[in-house]
Amino acid sequence: MNLPKDPVILLSYINTQLRDNYASLSELCNAAGCSAEDIIRILEKIDYHYNSDTNQFI
Repeated sequence: MNLPKDPVILLSYINTQLRDNYASLSELCNAAGCSAEDIIRILEKIDYHYNSDTNQFI
């Protein structure tokens, strides 16, 4: 799966997927064939961090 390259669009896409389709970031990444570490690193650059309690980047 090709994820959006723009960090803000990636944020929106990931949070939507987490809200609508996946119970965790690792579940999303397993299904999409991507690295959770890469997503976390990219979104940390725009000051968003994954919160497992709410299952979203905040």
